[in-house]
Amino acid sequence: MAAKKLSDAYKTIIDDPFPSRMEIAFVASDGTRTALVYDKVLYTLEGIAKGLRYGENPDQAAALYKPVGGNLALGGALLLEPGEGLVSAAELLQFGKHPGKTNLTDVDSALGILRYLSARPACAIMKHNNPSGLAYGATPAEAYHKAYMADRVAAFGGSVVLNRTLDIETAREISSSYCEVVAAPDYASGALELLASRKNLRIMRIPAMARLESWALKPVLDFKSMIDGAYVVQTSFVSRIASREDFLPAACVREGKEYAVTREPGEAEWEDILFGWSVETGVTSNSVIYVKSGVTVGVGAGEQDRVGVAEIARDKAYRKLEDRLLWERTGKGWNESAEGAAKAAVREEVAALNGGLRGSVMVSDAFFPFRDGIEVGLREGVTAIVQPGGAMRDFESIEACNEFGAAMKFTGQRCFKH
Repeated sequence: MAAKKLSDAYKTIIDDPFPSRMEIAFVASDGTRTALVYDKVLYTLEGIAKGLRYGENPDQAAALYKPVGGNLALGGALLLEPGEGLVSAAELLQFGKHPGKTNLTDVDSALGILRYLSARPACAIMKHNNPSGLAYGATPAEAYHKAYMADRVAAFGGSVVLNRTLDIETAREISSSYCEVVAAPDYASGALELLASRKNLRIMRIPAMARLESWALKPVLDFKSMIDGAYVVQTSFVSRIASREDFLPAACVREGKEYAVTREPGEAEWEDILFGWSVETGVTSNSVIYVKSGVTVGVGAGEQDRVGVAEIARDKAYRKLEDRLLWERTGKGWNESAEGAAKAAVREEVAALNGGLRGSVMVSDAFFPFRDGIEVGLREGVTAIVQPGGAMRDFESIEACNEFGAAMKFTGQRCFKH
């Protein structure tokens, strides 16, 4: 008998063992019981109703449950109020393949960022729960193009999520590249038909995205399973930053001496400070990102030390700009092109531009314990920094900003995402 091809594992749907309904009960010391009830989500394809294709890997069964009843209040805060959903209530307009867990979590991770960016058209392209590129635009098409070109290599096979109705111009842009999922609040006439020509593309309509900002301040319960089957349960992250007034001055007292950053951000920097912190809340920690003019320039995610991730994000900014410029000028990416005059010219230009980092904003999900991390960005021409603050040696970072003439704001809130 012929050996089964490994690629076949990705073409099958695992019959999941999960029941149609799940209940989680919390019982207080006085016996009071609060039950949270969830129904399993099924998708019908060719007359057959199935749940998720598989979990994080093809040999892992998975199921998606949506809340249908019961409220839970902890510490006086209402944490769960069943009603209109987002990803769990998505309408799949086309799915040549059933969605898998990673498809849903990528879309959900995008919405976790976009909930803070509802004021303008924005696009997030997600890979493994992190943005390969995220951008504002005057139109959905411009937002998509900027997010895609921020890292067009990593965007391959990603999930594209827009916070505005997807029009035919945007659909045409998306159709010229390969992605696995497209999600939007709605689709304009002709746009859906254009996207549907990509037969394996999963197309999601999520009408509640039109009111996405209403989820910005809503904590939910976050369950994390342990290897022994135990669960860590926490309330989900909610950003305390809604406007520039919510940031704190970068200041501290060290051994009786007061330290403070002397330069205030300019108007363009303020825009990127708000944008950058919103993006950073959805990036896997340890992370540092750079943003400029409403676009991610370099994204460093999931590293073990803050200096290292600042350097990774810096180096990615250089590489991605080199690839973009060469692609725009020759129609070939950096890795497809042989060494020659075109590459040499682009490399020289990108070096002169400091990888596009000059004038950018540097954002960190936790404080910089020493000034060495912050200097990675300052040496490239970063002009403003956002970080939680609260390190024992904040004064070092403050001194570094003043030496380089940079602005800095504290959030007073860490946004680790594990």
